[in-house]
Amino acid sequence: MERLVQVSTTGSSQLSHLYEYLLVAQPDEKVYQQIVEEKQCFFDLYKEKIAIKTKPHITVSNFLAKETMEETIIRWMQRIIGSQNNFSVSLNNYSGFPPHTVYLRVQDHQPFKKLAASLKAVDQYIRGNDCPPMKLITHPHLSVARRLSTTIYERAMMEFSQKLFHASFEVKQLILLRRQHQFDKCKQISVFGLGEGQKTLF
Repeated sequence: MERLVQVSTTGSSQLSHLYEYLLVAQPDEKVYQQIVEEKQCFFDLYKEKIAIKTKPHITVSNFLAKETMEETIIRWMQRIIGSQNNFSVSLNNYSGFPPHTVYLRVQDHQPFKKLAASLKAVDQYIRGNDCPPMKLITHPHLSVARRLSTTIYERAMMEFSQKLFHASFEVKQLILLRRQHQFDKCKQISVFGLGEGQKTLF
């Protein structure tokens, strides 16, 4: 039941009892709706359902872990993330990862990279429990559509690279999601508030 489709260098039989977790930042309601409209526009043009099935978010980290590790991971993340300050995100026009993903560009990568660096203690805990290393964000972005064919990607980039999009929002919390595999629906597990006032939570 918990078998993961996504397999790393570890043998697939060893990953069959692991869940996939995603730590994400979501835009505020106003920007969220703007991006939903952009994703709907993409679907209207190219009929790619992935554009409207996925909710707007920026992934900070994703990793595989045993469910029995979840409580400890949440406790550590609450302490680590709570010691980080709120920060602003500016989205600025479109770009792509050839040959499969069209995304909105995040103008300033540093706050996300700082967050990712702070999670290395959680990464060590996960590795120490015979799980693959965490994937920590290296290029923050907000996907509009992914897993595209090369043909659709090239057509979409010709169109969307000419479009303008600007929006800003404040990141005040991160959300931890869990799914059984990369095609499963994500379930919210926990919410971690950023900011100085959160330091004494743990």
